[in-house]
Amino acid sequence: MNYSETLEYLFTRLPMFQRSGAAAYKANLDNTLALDKYFDHPHRHFKSIHVAGTNGKGSVSHMLAAVLQSAGYKTGLYTSPHLLDFRERIKINGEMIPEEKVIHFIENCKSVIEELNPSFFELTVAMAFEYFSNEKVDIAIIETGLGGRLDSTNIIKPLVSVITNIGHDHMRFLGNTIPEIAGEKAGIIKPGRPIVIGQSNEETDPVFEKKADENGSCLLYADRMYKIDYSMLTPARTQIFNVFSGKNPVYEELITDLLGNYQKKNIITVLQTLDSIRAEGIKIPREAVYEGVRQVKKLTGLRGRWEEIGFNPLIVCDTAHNREGIIEVMQQIQQNPFKTLHIVWGMVSDKDPQMILPLLPKNARYYFTKASIPRAMNEKDLIKYAAEAGLIGSCFPTVKSAVAAAKAEAQKEDMIYIGGSTFVVAEVL
Repeated sequence: MNYSETLEYLFTRLPMFQRSGAAAYKANLDNTLALDKYFDHPHRHFKSIHVAGTNGKGSVSHMLAAVLQSAGYKTGLYTSPHLLDFRERIKINGEMIPEEKVIHFIENCKSVIEELNPSFFELTVAMAFEYFSNEKVDIAIIETGLGGRLDSTNIIKPLVSVITNIGHDHMRFLGNTIPEIAGEKAGIIKPGRPIVIGQSNEETDPVFEKKADENGSCLLYADRMYKIDYSMLTPARTQIFNVFSGKNPVYEELITDLLGNYQKKNIITVLQTLDSIRAEGIKIPREAVYEGVRQVKKLTGLRGRWEEIGFNPLIVCDTAHNREGIIEVMQQIQQNPFKTLHIVWGMVSDKDPQMILPLLPKNARYYFTKASIPRAMNEKDLIKYAAEAGLIGSCFPTVKSAVAAAKAEAQKEDMIYIGGSTFVVAEVL
């Protein structure tokens, strides 16, 4: 098989949550454990950091990888979903897994695929662990896919586990309340391993504290150790922060190439995580922190987080797709000067539009659309839900046509925002 044939096999032979939704969800680790045994437990051959959470886990994972790369470590990075190329999911020092490695992996394990019928995610995790082991990475940042307790990544024994925050997402699988969702995410807390919580919360703190106590794990809250009051945008289109511990400045003029205001929450999570792995014997100079955070996109290839893709008018896209993430993004939109706001919006069908759409501004012009995946909500259904929320606009059958319409209507002093779904952003990029 060539690379395109291999991808076709992956995408059509294996159930994929990003495309088909619930049909791809496996509520156990049976296949993951069987694959791990088949490949002789590759995750045991490298150190790791495990990252879960409703929002921010992708940014935190990429920032951690950038810092560790800057500190001189051969660093693996496993994340999902991908935006443009499947190989974005599996990287070493910012370089995607080579096409021939993907081909070789699939060709060599077709028999076990036929036997186990794993999901796309289960097999992708096995591919990442095998690749990281073969390439002898020093450390790997492993992002969960969905939840934590039953996530395919949850067989690792990390140096530290990280939970960025808890919000309303994937409730069909993780629970209907914040404490229930927290309980699923807390499944990554491992015996005797430290756990970093990015954002403390009166509903979730008792859940994490109970789980940490049961496991003899040191529990650390990033937002109780570090604080960032505000950020400033530089002429070079970067953000600059002053980080405090109590009243004491600890990282002054810390610059990042990630532009979302919400990154200040992710940065303190990263800093607390770095403190934890330093305590485990991983040497990370301060200079590596500054260097890594300053060029996350360059070092890791992260995209789709408050990404400016055009000017006059300003065009921004962001992958925020759940309640808490969208609230953050809408607040940032209002901090930008514009005459008229244009929003290109699409959603997946298993998200509750009545929970999400009322969060959007009513004084914007809307271009409702759908991404080209089976899970996408039909744009005609979406515009009906939008009308109930007081949002007025037109619907378009493709993301391309929606973006073209927004660009045609927008004046140079306007702003165009593109979002609602990772897959809408992927098609734009």
